[in-house]
Amino acid sequence: MLGVQSVLRAEWQTVALAAWRELRARRLAGVALAVAASVAMIGLHGLQELAATDRYVRLVGEVRADQPLWVSLLRTPVSVLVPTRDQLPWGGLPRLILSLGLAQLLLGWKRTVLVGYAATLAGTLSARVMVAIGPDHFAGVPAAYAHDVDTGASAAVLGLFTYLSVRLRAPVLCLVTVVPTVVGSFLKPNLAGREHIVAFVLVAAVALVQELRAPRGPTTPSAPDGAG
Repeated sequence: MLGVQSVLRAEWQTVALAAWRELRARRLAGVALAVAASVAMIGLHGLQELAATDRYVRLVGEVRADQPLWVSLLRTPVSVLVPTRDQLPWGGLPRLILSLGLAQLLLGWKRTVLVGYAATLAGTLSARVMVAIGPDHFAGVPAAYAHDVDTGASAAVLGLFTYLSVRLRAPVLCLVTVVPTVVGSFLKPNLAGREHIVAFVLVAAVALVQELRAPRGPTTPSAPDGAG
């Protein structure tokens, strides 16, 4: 029990208290990414609901595996903020705000953007590989999956929570935010679920390598990059 209490106390200090101190010091600037991303996602959802503007949202943010690679790469940054069409954005907004807010406060905005985009890009590119492999291989998917629209922030959110959990040695954060998504992806191995698994494995591997190369005390979070 003493060991569990020590781990929980360390996580409380490195995650909750550290984030609160940064928020008090930097105020709204400390969570600017979370605010901007939430406003953008709500705005894009509104544009999706209008026939006159929906085609423009598709033009700048719709990613599919059957597109030329350069088109997908150009659209991927916007696709993160385009809500999945079969789900309302409200359910995912709290996770988006929490992941971006915690990451910016504890890691800095540069690393937050880098980790979130890397996780999204890994999922997007892995979809092409899985379609190319085909359904005859355990890692492949049917060719029809290439036409599925691949948007949303779920891979970025999962990547950020995974990176935070490993780098801050936060098992409770991992149990609450990472494990349910990963387990759900295994239970429902559709294209999105497989992309989540790829994003999780990639980010977890990078974070673990960084831990091994630069070990530190369990109660000392890495300093945020820059001022915001």
